Amino acid sequence: MSGNTPARPTLLYSLYCGASALIAPFAWRKVAAKLRDYGLPEERVCERLGHASLPRPSGRLIWFHAASVGESLSVLTLIRRMGEQAPDAEFLITSGTPTSAELIAKRMPPRCRHQFPPLDTAAAVDRFLTHWRPDLGVFVESELWPQMLVRARKIGCPLVLLNARLSDKSVEGWKKRPDTAHFILDQFDLLVTQNRKTAANLQAMGAAPDRIRPGSNLKAVSSPLPVDQDTLTKVRGSIGNRPIWIASSTHEGEEETVLEAHQALLKQHPDLCLLLAPRHPERGDAAEALVTAAGLSCARRSRGMLPGPATQVYLADTLGEVGTWYALSPLVFLGGSLREIGGHNPFEPMQAGAAVITGTGHYNFAETYAELSALGAAAEIGSAGELADQVAEWLEKPDIFQAARDAAGQFISRQSDQLDQTVDALLALLPPQRRP
Repeated sequence: MSGNTPARPTLLYSLYCGASALIAPFAWRKVAAKLRDYGLPEERVCERLGHASLPRPSGRLIWFHAASVGESLSVLTLIRRMGEQAPDAEFLITSGTPTSAELIAKRMPPRCRHQFPPLDTAAAVDRFLTHWRPDLGVFVESELWPQMLVRARKIGCPLVLLNARLSDKSVEGWKKRPDTAHFILDQFDLLVTQNRKTAANLQAMGAAPDRIRPGSNLKAVSSPLPVDQDTLTKVRGSIGNRPIWIASSTHEGEEETVLEAHQALLKQHPDLCLLLAPRHPERGDAAEALVTAAGLSCARRSRGMLPGPATQVYLADTLGEVGTWYALSPLVFLGGSLREIGGHNPFEPMQAGAAVITGTGHYNFAETYAELSALGAAAEIGSAGELADQVAEWLEKPDIFQAARDAAGQFISRQSDQLDQTVDALLALLPPQRRP
């Protein structure tokens, strides 16, 4: 498929290229300020202009581009598996946020490096491609940057859209511009979707049917989150034999519902502890204020505190420790779902042996949750009362809870075949020799 002549550029694409050149100085100032505020050295900040801070390795280079933390981490297991099957291959991950760069650095597979992506301008993209000369480009989820795609394809780099996911709003927007949608999607040699709905949407947007391959959500086969055994031992020792449940990745406007549910649960389970892990740790002060306003006692992880015998809420306002909390308790409510936020990755807690409770606003994982609910691996709630009832049922009926956990584990184990198939499909597009 990589030998096919792509569709011709459209007027809208040409206008986009012109507009991107005009707004580039303003976009550069904005993204550079964010990276500098994070404390990154200027060498790394300039990666957004296409200036590499690392040399290109000598082997065949597979380039993965992802948006942020979740997308970036979802490909690490895939990279590790590809590296085992192609021992001469080297890997580059680009992602736009400093948080993703920090977490990737901690979990980097062998022969892998990270850079920030170039702005989607001709100059920055060409500078990036001239240095890195990727042999295969893999764009994760919904990262459709037009110039990055078109200019990479122009230098002969096969392209894949992996774990493809597009919102209904995005799909409708592209359908209004069918020629441009067809042109952009025609840059890809292969489009591997998360679900059947996305496969149908891509075809409706103009993607060639023979290039679309329905798959599973790549996040389902990611490596389990890391667990700090020392922290786990200390927190578990401090809690003792008290029952505990987790409310993870909560957003503004959701903690109130979680805390109301916890207040109700304490009436029947007075020694119950809630571990509350906001999605954004910088909201720790706001979350603590809500706990205090609810009349509950609180200990904060960011201040080095451990939950005491009377601690009703342990506020885990830190970054990168969620895997440790999932190891602490398999009873998890996953936030981003009580409001229309789209939900968060249910595979991470399930990989740790948990069953999951979710709100109704999980549209980013709608097909996944439909299947999980049918299997009994997840429960959907719509209010504080329903959340309290579901937690109480799993606390009080261990057989039912264990069945939910078993169903979640079986779902995860069935995804491993999809990973092997994806690895084979990607390696089939990798040129046998490094391109000059």
